Amino acid sequence: MAGIYSSTMEEKLDQLKDLLHPSHDLSQAAALLAWDQETYMPPGGAAARAEQLATLSRLSHELFTADEVGVLLDDLAPYEADLDEGSDTASLIRVTRREYQRARRVPAELVAEIAHATSLAQQAWVKARQESDFPAFQPYLEKNVDLRVQWASCFDVAPGGHSYDPLLDVYEPGMTTEQAQAVFQALRPALVDLTAQIADRQDAVDDSFLHLPYGETAQWDFSLEMARGLGYDFERGRQDKSAHPFTTSFSIDDVRITSRIDPEFPSSCWFATIHETGHALYEQGIDKALARTPLASGSSMGVHESQSRLYENIVARGKPFWTFYYPQAQDRFPSQLGNVPLDDFHKAINKSQPSLIRVEADEVTYGLHIILRFELEQAMIDGAVRIADLPELWNTRMQGYLGLTPPDDAQGVLQDVHWSAALIGYFPTYLLGSVLAVQFYEQAQADLPSLDESFAQGDFGPLLEWLREHVHRHGCKFTLPELTDRICGGPLAIEPYVRYLRTKFGDIYGL
Repeated sequence: MAGIYSSTMEEKLDQLKDLLHPSHDLSQAAALLAWDQETYMPPGGAAARAEQLATLSRLSHELFTADEVGVLLDDLAPYEADLDEGSDTASLIRVTRREYQRARRVPAELVAEIAHATSLAQQAWVKARQESDFPAFQPYLEKNVDLRVQWASCFDVAPGGHSYDPLLDVYEPGMTTEQAQAVFQALRPALVDLTAQIADRQDAVDDSFLHLPYGETAQWDFSLEMARGLGYDFERGRQDKSAHPFTTSFSIDDVRITSRIDPEFPSSCWFATIHETGHALYEQGIDKALARTPLASGSSMGVHESQSRLYENIVARGKPFWTFYYPQAQDRFPSQLGNVPLDDFHKAINKSQPSLIRVEADEVTYGLHIILRFELEQAMIDGAVRIADLPELWNTRMQGYLGLTPPDDAQGVLQDVHWSAALIGYFPTYLLGSVLAVQFYEQAQADLPSLDESFAQGDFGPLLEWLREHVHRHGCKFTLPELTDRICGGPLAIEPYVRYLRTKFGDIYGL
């Protein structure tokens, strides 16, 4: 095939893009079917949907790993070497080569089997979670873990490395289990210490007014208004309901989010929506010149989570945000919030107290939820824990880390969607993203000192424009370390994050 290609590098680059586009299109079509499965598909469609997703995933993989792609990547290597490494073209060649080399190691049949198994597992998880029935989900999880072990075995692990490394690398390219452990081990004492200090001051925050009936339609409408105000473009997106909030992108111009509603706890809907809005703003902000290529997605899930956690916590749990939105909230919910001062509301939405559900955990205890899952995932991949014993181990570690024992598996081991989708390796990126969010935001504040004043006036444009310029437009041209160095002038660091938590919660709890 190589002989038919033109000798000019520009033409070879065009040929590479022509080969990449169909694979990308099929992948996005599969994402659309997966979105429908979690939002509108009737349960009876699960078996057929699993076959459809398996077919699309296999075909996309086969097109992407074709020999012709590898030949073109080799031919373009000298051209890449002469380009600025931060250019779109050099990045396209570099990132495509990285993904191509990884994908070539995995048989198409295994890719299809994983897609098939996770489609069935997702439906089984929804029902098992509703009924708090882990044994019903257990065989599906066992299958998913086995398939991920098979997938990981396609890769060589460096001496002294961990069998979890290839799985983590999918979501955080270049990071090893040992590196993630080092970050978390350094962070954990600070989280435990701050949690203990706050435990002695629980009477400082009253959030009882958040645990009242709030109209579901009113909750939903207000969440949409806040998402729109932050910059989410509903001409290129929409919000729907799902069992677990998520964001999915079918193109830069079609990025959708989901949320869920607790009739007696509006924070669940509001902050899930804002979290997913952070993800969606990233995807909608990618340079359209990168469309239909491997660059048209977030840099890594750690960087992606930095955007969602930045908007959910630093912006939307901050007082300037509610200086603008709280009068509207009081107008919408007068019987619940009409007589509650802004300061009390601000404290309530930031209440720190060990809780069962990760997505509703406060910023201080959230990291302990992630560390627990990170450790359990490693044990599952190592075979150090039987899947049947997972609920008991989960409950034991919840008691040890947070002083709580889930009353049932729905509030314990079944609460997250990730293992039904075989997204093993994803969880660490939530905490990495939380740490990175503070670094990015501190740099944004240094460049834009009047951010708080802008927020108080309902103007979130300056922050979005800054993120678009420094993060969003690049897609996945740069890894987390590369992007952090470009923006912050150094590597990922926990010190700003710890300082942020101590300052914020020290003020709230009078520590």
